[in-house]
Amino acid sequence: MILEKKAPNFGMETRRQEQREATTAATTTTTTATIATATMRRRMRIKSEAATIITAPGLIITWSQFVVVVAVATLLNSLVCQAAGRAPPEPYYGRYIGQFTNFAHGIKGSIYAVDESTLFVKSFAYDGTGPDAFFWVGKTARPSPEGYIIPYPEEYKGSDPPILQAHNNTDIILRLPMGKRIKDIRWLSVWCRRFTVDFGEVFIPPSLDVPKTRVLPEFRRLAHGLRSSNISVLDAKTFYIPNLHYDGAGPDAYFWVGNGSEPNIMGVKVPNEIGSLEPLRGYQGEDIEIQLPGSLTVYDIDWLAVWCVEYRHNFGHVFIPKDLDVPPALGQTKITTTTTPRPVYSNCREILPNRLQVKWELLGEYLQIELFGRITEDQYMAFGLSGANGRPQMAQSDVVVAFYDTNARVFRAEDYFISDLSQCDGQRGVCPDERIGARNDVIVVSGDRKNGVTSIRYKRLLQTNEAIYDMPIPIDRDVSIIAAVGPLNSRKEANAHAHTSSDHNPDDIRINFSKRNDHACKNSLYDLKDESGPKPWPTRKIQGERKFRAVIGPTGGKRGYTAITGGASWGIAWYINDLLIPEITVERGLTYEFVIEGGNDPTQPARYHPLYITDSPEGGLGQKTGLEARKQTAYAGVDYDEDGNPTPTAAGRYCEWEHRTVDRSAEIATFEEYKSTLVFKCEDGEPGYMNWTVPMDAPDLLYYQCFTHNNLGWKINVVDAGASGAIDDLQLGRNHLVLCIVLTVVSLVVRRPRLA
Repeated sequence: MILEKKAPNFGMETRRQEQREATTAATTTTTTATIATATMRRRMRIKSEAATIITAPGLIITWSQFVVVVAVATLLNSLVCQAAGRAPPEPYYGRYIGQFTNFAHGIKGSIYAVDESTLFVKSFAYDGTGPDAFFWVGKTARPSPEGYIIPYPEEYKGSDPPILQAHNNTDIILRLPMGKRIKDIRWLSVWCRRFTVDFGEVFIPPSLDVPKTRVLPEFRRLAHGLRSSNISVLDAKTFYIPNLHYDGAGPDAYFWVGNGSEPNIMGVKVPNEIGSLEPLRGYQGEDIEIQLPGSLTVYDIDWLAVWCVEYRHNFGHVFIPKDLDVPPALGQTKITTTTTPRPVYSNCREILPNRLQVKWELLGEYLQIELFGRITEDQYMAFGLSGANGRPQMAQSDVVVAFYDTNARVFRAEDYFISDLSQCDGQRGVCPDERIGARNDVIVVSGDRKNGVTSIRYKRLLQTNEAIYDMPIPIDRDVSIIAAVGPLNSRKEANAHAHTSSDHNPDDIRINFSKRNDHACKNSLYDLKDESGPKPWPTRKIQGERKFRAVIGPTGGKRGYTAITGGASWGIAWYINDLLIPEITVERGLTYEFVIEGGNDPTQPARYHPLYITDSPEGGLGQKTGLEARKQTAYAGVDYDEDGNPTPTAAGRYCEWEHRTVDRSAEIATFEEYKSTLVFKCEDGEPGYMNWTVPMDAPDLLYYQCFTHNNLGWKINVVDAGASGAIDDLQLGRNHLVLCIVLTVVSLVVRRPRLA
């Protein structure tokens, strides 16, 4: 690990100490400071005529310099004190439970609660001579045969856990099996199963508050397509970043942590998911885990960002709360991260036609589910076990309600119990488990929203040990399910409402969650066009023109870019000759002139749109790297340096069609009328120019696109000479000559009879 020495405000040397060590250290520091001050006073001589301080032989500073030194020292001390008050003592093993009480075989060890289902035994000792000894937990008043084994080691061969071996001051991590949690047990014992003897025990305090994973919002989206789903702080050093997107175009970008109200240059690089400190590559919906370097912990930082060191630019960040109480970093964190696109499920059912699909897979004691719904941002999608097996029944059902929280900017999945088809009053109705005294047993893994489809992936234990509000998920038989979509209320909860056959399943649908290749989804919801919106405007076409003016303008909502292309837009698009993304027809061998006014200031990425011609329907060559960049060919508007890196050549001043007030595309039937609601504005400067001679071997379909952003342009149809209706100067001259010859011949024919 490499830790840059750029952040003196971190106080990373030893910010968190044992309470006793902290007190001792503070006393020592105070004593040392007093001695040092006394010594300095004895040595210091004030020269009033020079206004200087002699602090030591050969070291002379002015009073102003001395004040600055004192101020800096005070600031650093306050930062250290602030961090020390915010962080738990170090070394940190979790919430302390107690010491083993030894009855036989030299049992020793200190026990800590690491998280809701993990225990840590510090310096465990046992002579190993018990014939059938195990770590043993239960919920009776004292250790008894009515308990169960915690296997150690956790990974073992065979069907039975191994007998506990001898240990001498061994640090041990114990994971409770079968979805059990620390709140479900009352004691931990080293127990001899054969002779029902308790070798040593420790009791769990009934009100023990254990550290928990903390879910944060997604990355703030500032530049280079950076986005993610909810980021989780798994432990004191580990972040889990699901569904990470980043175009990889930053020249010197890293994961970056530090202090302050905003990301800044005084930060520290964080290695990527493979432990490398190379500049970040591009990510396309990948789930990754990163760990803070050295002794740095989440208690030492205020934010996590993606930061370009060379240009000192923040691509996006998330703030770290100051009230964290997360598990310690003891190596217990085990999570599967991907360096490939999101998993392809073998199981898929379309529950609501063209509206809701569910995919699932078993992951040990968990069922992982991904819901795909064509819903709006003020709607939810729900899926779970029916209240009655053999028919779809909402009442008494156990469901998960998933949605995008527009206020918190996070994807959420909440555990619900539906006692009645009414609004939740805190006791009955369509209620989140947490509102009726239970807990949310659902863990959000990732979420995404694009092309009108919201997808949320979550997981839940098959058996949660909540008998009243959670049903166990059977894996040995078919079970009736229930699904629905509907509106959210002001509390961001599922709003009870009258259901129709299109927003819930009226028929009994059964699923065996242990089956594989149960794939009945015929189409992806992403491939469906939204038929609910207004009627789209027809595609405009330009033929026979040799000069094109390209400016920026609004996309026209559901009637415009998305309806024409079938793809997502990000609010702006190219206007060619004052038409919204028209199809252009050009001829091979002819030369065309483009006047480009999409912005020429790279420091303003939202107003910097060089035009280029490519075979990519997406564009955005400047965002692409490696194989992704090599997948497309640029035909005009791009030069390449000696290293093969593309640079745009067709950029000019920024001109844009803007809304006079608000976007009225949804209520306007024609593009011509819509255009009358816009006003055209140009910044000072000169246009850019690009002359393009269409290659004779150009493919039949190309695209005019933006070099720096995806999805701004549309099609260029390439045809052979003469097929487009375009008339060049040479052809015009030829036509004029032919016309003169015809007229001369006709004139001679008409005059000849007269001469006769």
